[in-house]
Amino acid sequence: MTRLADLALTALAPLVWGSTYIVTTELLPGWHPLMVAMLRALPAGILLLLIVGRLPKGVWRGRAFVLGALNFSIFWALLFVAAYRLPGGVAATVGAIQPLIVLLLSRLLLGTPILAVSVICAVAGMAGVALMVLDPAAGLDTIGILAALGSAVSMAFGTVLTRKWQPDVPALTVTAWQLAAGGILLLPAALLLAPVPSAVGLGNLAALLWLGLAGAALTYLVWFRGIARLGPTIVAPLGLLSPASAIVLGWAGLGQALSPLQIAGIALVVGSILAGEAAHRSASGADEASRVRHRPAR
Repeated sequence: MTRLADLALTALAPLVWGSTYIVTTELLPGWHPLMVAMLRALPAGILLLLIVGRLPKGVWRGRAFVLGALNFSIFWALLFVAAYRLPGGVAATVGAIQPLIVLLLSRLLLGTPILAVSVICAVAGMAGVALMVLDPAAGLDTIGILAALGSAVSMAFGTVLTRKWQPDVPALTVTAWQLAAGGILLLPAALLLAPVPSAVGLGNLAALLWLGLAGAALTYLVWFRGIARLGPTIVAPLGLLSPASAIVLGWAGLGQALSPLQIAGIALVVGSILAGEAAHRSASGADEASRVRHRPAR
């Protein structure tokens, strides 16, 4: 598969994640976010474990729970706090700092050089998200801001460590381990803090199936595969497509307005992702050409 095809396949994950808002608000009204998060992760993780038929061994028993916590439990829990205490646009804009954090962590943990153009593209991507979702009159809350930052840091660490600790197993197996571990860690929080729904209808079940199978099992499979094949610094900016997808789905499915500023924001996000990928591809090509020139003759 070509690099462009890998990029397009990985981009499917945040595009599907953008449906989370419309699915939960329309089909799971009143459901507690922690309960939804647990039911999204744990059944999907158990299903994938049954498919792969392989449990983590040795050091990966601990690593699966560390990554499951970073990519799912801590990330979703802090995101829930931010969503409750901040307007959605503020939470999304703060969370858009994640690609910048990934650039720094990739340098520290993987030795990946930081390209100036990558920093510029990451900042441009944040600006694009702000244009899409931020209300200038939105109020701020210190705990909410810290929670949004914490969720971005958590997933950034999870993204980079998924690459650093990459085991010699298929991406499906890594996804199964992390989803199951994340669901197990979310279970006590959901049982303690989230009320159990009094009734579950067909619409609720359809929503949970979508969020679990498409929104977790399938999307994180292609997401972790993308991290392994493309690297964290290429994959992380793709996450900015999620709010863009949510806005387009809201416009198409719920008749919500789509302003010129939002269209400009979507274009800026997409442009920043493509420019960043082109810069990385150019830098990789230059490095390879340099290695060929300096390779000793035989």
